[in-house]
Amino acid sequence: MIDWLRKRELSEPQVEVAGRMLPVVLRRNAQARRMTMRLAPDGSAVRITLPQWGRTAEALEFAKKRAGWIAGQLAAVPAPVETGHGGELHYCGEALAIRHDPTARRRVCLDEGELVLGGPLESVPARLKRWLEGEARRLMTDDLAHYCARADRPLGRLMLSSAQRRWGSCARGGTIRINWRLVMAPAEVRRSVVAHEVAHLVHFDHSPAFHALLGDLFEGDLRGANRWLKRSGRGLYLPFG
Repeated sequence: MIDWLRKRELSEPQVEVAGRMLPVVLRRNAQARRMTMRLAPDGSAVRITLPQWGRTAEALEFAKKRAGWIAGQLAAVPAPVETGHGGELHYCGEALAIRHDPTARRRVCLDEGELVLGGPLESVPARLKRWLEGEARRLMTDDLAHYCARADRPLGRLMLSSAQRRWGSCARGGTIRINWRLVMAPAEVRRSVVAHEVAHLVHFDHSPAFHALLGDLFEGDLRGANRWLKRSGRGLYLPFG
């Protein structure tokens, strides 16, 4: 019986934190030399990166010993966003009130600081999410065109990302992926990420030449944008409720 429970624990690793069982997601990396741990942005799981030779049992023990740290990280996760009538949603750094009006069109309309929409109340969160994704594509397409022109590079292909750990990425073929949730951040923060990835079209590294180019491309405060992401970026991952 004990052996069976132990096998199940290793095949479906979990850790108890503040009276709550959290899944432990393992990621083996050939370049890793030690175990590192982080909490998923929405607090839904503990993620551990470990060397290729790392054992599941050791990773689980690692998480258990640091349950206090995980609890502190979990307490810092804000409450889910209320995206029903009377709630609010951030767009380009501005908090917009959500107003569901049964007489209004189903399609989301931005009207003087409010997001107004009709249609079924139960589908409001999904429709707001689709609206944000559409706005993300529109704004980021403009951002990408702007910075590609400044870098004297052909316009790359834009793809929206839902990555849990990266705000953006640039493939060697020129495809740039930007996390759609950045549409909720201040415009300067979103644009700093796009500029960062465009700079990778020229320098596929983080060399001094890359940082010099990024400084030339981006018109705003890079350090301020990075500080905002470190301080408030987790809030962009909140589930819609």
